[in-house]
Amino acid sequence: MAPIREVTVRGVTRTYGRTVALRGVDASFVAGEVASLEGHNGSGKSTLLGILGTMIQPTSGQVLYGGAEGSDRDVRRQIGWVSHESHCYPDLSARQNIRLAASIYGASEVASELALRRFGAEPFAHFPVRQLSRGQRQRVALARATVHQPTLLLLDEPTTGLDLDGVETLLAVVKEEAARGCVVVLVTHDAVVAERAATRRLRLERGRLQAV
Repeated sequence: MAPIREVTVRGVTRTYGRTVALRGVDASFVAGEVASLEGHNGSGKSTLLGILGTMIQPTSGQVLYGGAEGSDRDVRRQIGWVSHESHCYPDLSARQNIRLAASIYGASEVASELALRRFGAEPFAHFPVRQLSRGQRQRVALARATVHQPTLLLLDEPTTGLDLDGVETLLAVVKEEAARGCVVVLVTHDAVVAERAATRRLRLERGRLQAV
């Protein structure tokens, strides 16, 4: 599969029983752009992100990657994802978690060390993840999500638990990833983060997408 340079959402609806999470969403996300998804709790932000990441199937509509419906496996190899939880292996060290992700995606140990350094995780790299603070785990999750240079970076409230230095590092990396040619989609409740990071801001209201 060719590198993902654009993700197109066409008429996507998602229901959970009688609850409608998304209502005919149309959108396009392109390489070099940082798009923020904003909105109240329950507005459908995480559902849309999950659909972009192939983890949730739409009830109707389609998602195209570079103009085609790629297989979930091929698309996932190009995705970097940070969710509400770090999903790191708690008994592995920070370094081991990142190296494991690197090996799965075919990246080198050198790339792992660069990712550690990029997010300031070197001082606690040898500690088991279960001993780390929430913010430290988030740094590990961010390093792991970017270690293989994804072409589609999906971030769900990535500033959770981060201190001011961590937030500044994240904002810098988001801009670097977009400049590299990555498609970046950022879910956030923080309007300041959205204003600083996003080149295009979108808002979900009751499952409908609109520009901010």
